[in-house]
Amino acid sequence: MIYVVVGLAGIVGALLRYYLGLFVGALWNGLFPLATWLANIIGCFALGWLTAYLPRLRNLPPYVVTGLGTGLVGSFTTFSTFSVETIQLLHTSHLELALFYVFLSMCGGLLMAWIGFRLGHGRLHAQKEAAE
Repeated sequence: MIYVVVGLAGIVGALLRYYLGLFVGALWNGLFPLATWLANIIGCFALGWLTAYLPRLRNLPPYVVTGLGTGLVGSFTTFSTFSVETIQLLHTSHLELALFYVFLSMCGGLLMAWIGFRLGHGRLHAQKEAAE
């Protein structure tokens, strides 16, 4: 069952990533790889939140949590594209932009994962207090 859930969630994540690329590509024409950056930043937040919040729900099977994290978010985010885009920026002599992209991706990704994680825990505490 876990393979089916991860696979189906992976399909959804890949399609969301594709449509995000189309949407951003229609609005953004700059050198900065905005679509990939947004996918990775959104994915960092989502995985942080999912990691902190979903496993604590008693009525949610563990394979659904794995499917959402590994399948959906894993296929939505893309480290390989980030890496290739960074190499392409370096290859075309855009050193400053490549360094900015790496810095913004690393710091932004860690920050968004932390915010998602904190919100996931905060929401859990709010639900516990409401239940009491």
